[in-house]
Amino acid sequence: MTVAKPAIALIPAALLAACATPGNYPSLAQRPAERVEGTFQPDDAVSEVPAPVQPSADLAARLADLVAQAEAGHREFQASTPAAERLAGNSGGTASDSWAAAQVALADLDSIRSRVAVALAELDSLWVDATVEAGPREAIGSARATVEALVVQEDTVLARLRGRI
Repeated sequence: MTVAKPAIALIPAALLAACATPGNYPSLAQRPAERVEGTFQPDDAVSEVPAPVQPSADLAARLADLVAQAEAGHREFQASTPAAERLAGNSGGTASDSWAAAQVALADLDSIRSRVAVALAELDSLWVDATVEAGPREAIGSARATVEALVVQEDTVLARLRGRI
């Protein structure tokens, strides 16, 4: 039995040695067809910037409606903010009645903010569609920037109030 163990150990070595036998294998050097030849000339034509696409009357009305919805929601948010600030300033320890009242006030502000954010999401969707289809990005982008600024203001107020509770 002791003679068979060394013989078994030599079998993998013999198999690996067979892989290293000299033979006629293809070269791995770069072939002539793989070499880059020729030169590329830059295009001398000046690319024209397309004129901004004007929104249709329906789209312009929808943009105005979305901005009006967001502004109405923002006014409601601003009207609800003083009460939430008062409750946040008077909130006691965690799980106290005053803390719970402040949390409810913040939840109400979050709910109002979400309505403004829905208008922003619709504007984002319109803007992506206009980007893909070469539509009126400028008009949509302007309305989107207006609503986004409102959402940023609301996020700032909410972060400040959450820090006080």
